[in-house]
Amino acid sequence: MPIYAIGDREPTIDPSAYVHPDAVVIGDVRIGPQSSIWPGAVLRGDYGSITIGAQTSIQDGSVIHCTDEHNTVIGDRVTVGHNVHIEGALIHDDCLIGSGSTVLNESVIGPHSLVGAGALVGLRKVVPPHARALGVPCVIQEDKVGDHPDVDGVSGYVENAHRYAKELRRLS
Repeated sequence: MPIYAIGDREPTIDPSAYVHPDAVVIGDVRIGPQSSIWPGAVLRGDYGSITIGAQTSIQDGSVIHCTDEHNTVIGDRVTVGHNVHIEGALIHDDCLIGSGSTVLNESVIGPHSLVGAGALVGLRKVVPPHARALGVPCVIQEDKVGDHPDVDGVSGYVENAHRYAKELRRLS
């Protein structure tokens, strides 16, 4: 798997985390216990830092970045769907970030919230706890999400990461 340091910035990956061989991790990136980084995902902590909590899934094709002014923090038990772009944002615990969505600098996604597929959470937007952010640009619907918008997905991705760590083998 391509894991790189850039200057003095080096990734820190918990031994129980799974990083697919086709994911790319560069620089100051911290990946927590039982988290998973899937094929084609790029996590680039070249100017600031990226922190991924425990049991969080960064799915295929997602790009997680930061700036020298804005770190990216993604909490525990977060599912980041396919082809998501997160840059310089704070995602609290127990969120679902839908496929193809974008969450930009200084945005805050509150605990137990959902960003809908394809949504755009623009600069400095705050999504309160238990809310949905839907559309381009996003419209926030408060008090619409239960305690965990993707509880089955979280446990499924933790199990799938264990399976991949044991069973994945390259054939070419």
